[in-house]
Amino acid sequence: MDTELDEIDRRILRELEADGRLSGRALAERVTISRANAYARFDRLVADGVITGFTARVDPVKVGLTTSAYVAMTVRQHNWRDLQAQLRAIPEVRHMALMGGEFDVMLLVRAEDNNALRRVVLEQLQTIPGVLSTKTFLIFEDAGN
Repeated sequence: MDTELDEIDRRILRELEADGRLSGRALAERVTISRANAYARFDRLVADGVITGFTARVDPVKVGLTTSAYVAMTVRQHNWRDLQAQLRAIPEVRHMALMGGEFDVMLLVRAEDNNALRRVVLEQLQTIPGVLSTKTFLIFEDAGN
């Protein structure tokens, strides 16, 4: 369903992206609309699939994932659905994107240390059928959002 977003919807989304724990009352105050209007718009944005979920952002270093890297992959693209399922099964893969350009797939991988990252890249990613090559880019500092 294509949802037409007006400026109030966009303001609601910006506020929720900044703080997903806002109450309906606080959201209404920040966007300067009634609580009933805020709840109705929020419910519509969820029902229409504009808001796709709720999550907490976790500092990876504080939970023991001290090594992060982007892993660019060249793959046989006709295997994308199967490949996607296999990548989702690897806990260290935190994000994946099908790309256009020099590489076909870009992964964000978070691991306990360099040895764990090495195991993910060499023993898991490179052994998946359809993966032709990988290139790893270590992240020295993650500015986050």
